[in-house]
Amino acid sequence: MIKHLRIDNRLIHGQVAVTWMNSIGAEVIIVVNDKVASDQLQKMALPLAARGSKVLVFTIAEMIQYEKDNINQTKLVIAKTPSDALELLKSGLEIEAVNVGNAAPIAGTDYKLVTNSIFATAEDAAVYREIAEIRGGKLTSRMTPFTDEIDFLAALKSAKL
Repeated sequence: MIKHLRIDNRLIHGQVAVTWMNSIGAEVIIVVNDKVASDQLQKMALPLAARGSKVLVFTIAEMIQYEKDNINQTKLVIAKTPSDALELLKSGLEIEAVNVGNAAPIAGTDYKLVTNSIFATAEDAAVYREIAEIRGGKLTSRMTPFTDEIDFLAALKSAKL
């Protein structure tokens, strides 16, 4: 089961490799993004950042199939973009929790600061709202399992997105 789906364009870092893995008891970290999955350098480097945790790097289609084949495995899935997360949710996979973790600004886009670690464009905001709709009207942001959840839809509204 996908215990936790985190949207974080940093992919694997200390917060993920240590705190989130331990907090949710995941057996594996799975990075999901079609471009990352086709980049051999990133596929080789990402496990190094995981500090000994098992890491898999998949396209969206590969992740959907892997989940169907490994339903009993407890997974922490990291989607690089909100669109990646939305595709997983639209596929009908069972996902216990969804969290917006981090989104660095992308040069050349019309982004706004939403929280101290999340930047978003109007297009991103539309995707986040669609994710929230699928999740019963709720989407939260949380840096670590030990910090308070933020109502991410309210944060988008405050950022005028």
